[in-house]
Amino acid sequence: MSWLQALVLGLVQGLTEFLPISSSAHLRITSTLFFGNDAGASFTAVIQLGTEVAVLIYFAKDIGRFVAAWFRGLFSAEARKEKDYRLAWYVIIGSVPISVLGYLLKDEIRTSARNLWITATMLVVFGLLLGLADQLAKHQRDELRMKDAIGMGLAQALALIPGVSRSGGTLTAGLFLGLTREAAARYSFLLAIPAVFGAGLFSIPDVLERSGEGVQASVPQMIVATLISFVVGYATIAWLLKYVSKHSYSAFVWYRLMLGLVLMGLLSMGLLQPI
Repeated sequence: MSWLQALVLGLVQGLTEFLPISSSAHLRITSTLFFGNDAGASFTAVIQLGTEVAVLIYFAKDIGRFVAAWFRGLFSAEARKEKDYRLAWYVIIGSVPISVLGYLLKDEIRTSARNLWITATMLVVFGLLLGLADQLAKHQRDELRMKDAIGMGLAQALALIPGVSRSGGTLTAGLFLGLTREAAARYSFLLAIPAVFGAGLFSIPDVLERSGEGVQASVPQMIVATLISFVVGYATIAWLLKYVSKHSYSAFVWYRLMLGLVLMGLLSMGLLQPI
């Protein structure tokens, strides 16, 4: 991997991880279109650690409350009535589907699921679903329930397929379940922490293995790409929360549709190879 590719992919990861446009799809497309190779699912998982550290820092006070409430609830029946205790469990429960499926399907995720025809199709299909949810949902509730944790957790698991978008899938599910745009976005950020950290740490040995899948990145390149994704990701979180409090997701829907259709066109003309 060249230094330019590492820098660009770190920037792309930071910009796209929290937007409902699929960071894995953008990393796959950018790497193939501009650098002629696939950086690989393991490299993608590792540099996502930077954006998840951004979540930890941005929501540090909230996360501290949730963790403290969860531990109190283990020993106190009164503490188990607290909202923060329930939300901590919602994050844990919502993280189970992607953790289990990510482990069981790890080989497919790194190979056949990265076909660009699949990526293009998922960009279009889930773009349409996000548009429907954004326009038809009620957007009434700010407080999460158990059904929200389960529904958004299952939707997050679909993001194992590039093009679906982890944030896009969870936001779509949250909106269909009746959450406001901002509430769905905040829970989406928190829900990502266990799964993405687990995937990133689990993938470090693979990306360091010189015979592993994808073009090989050096340790300094991975570190720099991860740092860039952290800085840009932190700014993206702040921007997105302000944006969704006043705007719909329609701009992201149209972007997904256009990107998916352009990608299909490039594949059809043979200008890009699907694998």
